[in-house]
Amino acid sequence: MPVSIQNPPAGYRPSWYTSSIPPPVSLPPLAGSRQADVVILGAGLTGLGAAVSLAQQGLEVVVLEAQRVGWGASGRNGGQALVGFGCDQQVLEGLTGQAHARVLFDYSRQGLALLKQRIDQFQIDCQWRPGAADVAISARQATGLQRQAERMAALYDYPLQLWDQAQLQAQVASPRFIAGLFDANAGHLHPLRYVLGLARAARQLGVRIHEHSAVTRLEHGRQVRLHTSHGCITAPFAVIAGNALLEGIDPGLEKRIMPVGTYVGATPPLGAERAAGLIANDIAVADVNWALDYFRLSADHRLLFGGMASYSALPPPGLQAAMTRRMHAVFPQLADVGLENVWGGMIDITRNRAPHFGRLAANVYFAQGFCGHGVAATGMAGDLIARAITGQAEGLDAFAAIRHQPFPGGRLLRRPLLVAAMSWYKLRDRLG
Repeated sequence: MPVSIQNPPAGYRPSWYTSSIPPPVSLPPLAGSRQADVVILGAGLTGLGAAVSLAQQGLEVVVLEAQRVGWGASGRNGGQALVGFGCDQQVLEGLTGQAHARVLFDYSRQGLALLKQRIDQFQIDCQWRPGAADVAISARQATGLQRQAERMAALYDYPLQLWDQAQLQAQVASPRFIAGLFDANAGHLHPLRYVLGLARAARQLGVRIHEHSAVTRLEHGRQVRLHTSHGCITAPFAVIAGNALLEGIDPGLEKRIMPVGTYVGATPPLGAERAAGLIANDIAVADVNWALDYFRLSADHRLLFGGMASYSALPPPGLQAAMTRRMHAVFPQLADVGLENVWGGMIDITRNRAPHFGRLAANVYFAQGFCGHGVAATGMAGDLIARAITGQAEGLDAFAAIRHQPFPGGRLLRRPLLVAAMSWYKLRDRLG
């Protein structure tokens, strides 16, 4: 029987996700010094994705996790699996040129295909549902969706369905939206079920995963060492996949991302009929505001509603009430329904919202900067790193070519400057 939201499995934070699964198996902390072919920091989607790919190539892999498998954003996110990245393709075109941006986009398509392949291959019961739509609130946004559809078909060979208001409202019963852009290739899933399934697959392939094993120090050299408070792993290669939770390991990585809080809430079960009356085709939906709302249905007919990002490292005041008001603005027919539970966590954003993958040294790899768009991209990043370790580096090098600047202001001022910038974008959303 699933545990209650108020009493999550040991070591996990409360969420509907943790309430809807049996308690995951506990994995022992690292004790003592050991050897491996590759050592990975982080048992989230990036680290486990790399571990599975490496183990399938016959390498001995150890994963060190500070908390529990999927404890961070990998197990708490909105569950929308999409192509592309946190920035628009036009941003990537400006950073790398259109031809290179097309290469990056094609890798993102491979990432979504890899996610589906692993669900099937490892029989992961993560409640996958196909389909996702971006939706417009204003005429300016609707025009933007039309231009996006035209560009994606012409430049990226990726056709999308443009829905007018009538077509959209036949599927998403909200008066708030006037147009939509539907991607039948995308979809949504239960993220904690998926990451736990990926961990189970990794262990079956021989990967050793140690929970409650925070890395305290990275020691570079021909043999890399990751130290914890009770042990050390030595390996020819290391992968850093801590993302927003990476602290104290490498200042150069940390100053190029900003941890940002993001939040999701769950209604009580609505029943199959009422849930289908909100989203008839059971797709994932997100608006195109800078401070966006996103939502989908759960397998037990709840509405899962996300939004309310926090750039100050603190949850917004009155979070549950504020998110409930936003949900009611989207679905006024839920005026009698509240959010039973709200949870959140940190995602990692870069200044340009593009992904940040590469090497710290010839034998130390990293991936970060998924910018809230990582359900599919994380697995792709882990696989590209695994390929690079085994001698096929062209994919990783394509991403490493993206230039990333540190956030301005240093350790003390970088967050206040970001808060000020985000306030402008939120005002622009309100002005239409």
